[in-house]
Amino acid sequence: MNSLKTALLLGLLSGIILFMGRTLGGNHGLAIALGIAVVVNFVSYWWSDKIVLMMHGAKEIAQEEDPDLHRLVGQLALSANIPKPRLYYVDSPAPNAFATGRSPAHAAVAVTDGLLHVMNEHELRGVLAHELSHIKNRDILISSVAATLAATISYVAGMARWALILGGGRGDRDDDGGGAGALVMLILAPFLALIIQLWISRTREFAADASGARIAGTSHGLANALLKLDAFAKKVPVDANPAMAHMYIMSPFSGRSLLRIFSTHPPVQERVDRLRRMA
Repeated sequence: MNSLKTALLLGLLSGIILFMGRTLGGNHGLAIALGIAVVVNFVSYWWSDKIVLMMHGAKEIAQEEDPDLHRLVGQLALSANIPKPRLYYVDSPAPNAFATGRSPAHAAVAVTDGLLHVMNEHELRGVLAHELSHIKNRDILISSVAATLAATISYVAGMARWALILGGGRGDRDDDGGGAGALVMLILAPFLALIIQLWISRTREFAADASGARIAGTSHGLANALLKLDAFAKKVPVDANPAMAHMYIMSPFSGRSLLRIFSTHPPVQERVDRLRRMA
């Protein structure tokens, strides 16, 4: 059901782009925007892991540096039936984790210093299982496509708004109110695209929680870890780029009420309640 919802929402994002193109008639500008989207998707597909890890200053963890962590991830990867991902360390006091990579065979999991210090083994197992679930379900690729489509909509809408405002819009539509209608659509389209993108992200988080609990063999560890992460997020927020918030196991901005409205993650308590019902 979650996969069907995701497919429908991605299709809706694509439909908004096509609707904007037909309404505005700006086929040339739309072609440029879609071309940019293709390039961004190509780059994010092949090099997203390297770009994200570099932006976080992540360093790869060698087997001899933390054999216990490697053993734990190896066990979980075997349970998930995927190759063991590369492990990275991010020097940050805020506890969090994320997965990146274009496929299970080319994936990496990064953990912060804060996560390793505040989680017990049971909770760490739940967090890592959640991230491996994202890898197994190819959520990273889905989220990247959704983000790129939403960005394309905002880009096209921005260009078209300026064209209408500066008189470059379709003047023949002004008499019947078409120009005003197009302007309203251009204002609402980016907001609608953002809502759809957030919906996709939240849907994938629920799915990763459920399958992560199955990989770990219990839902208690992840449930306890989420509560602990939520408590720490209010005290030690992550210095993160909002554009990459969807990658973390929990939104790094959960402690800020304004950003919580547009959070890429579902409410922590709702996630915990679902996990406890699984048990």
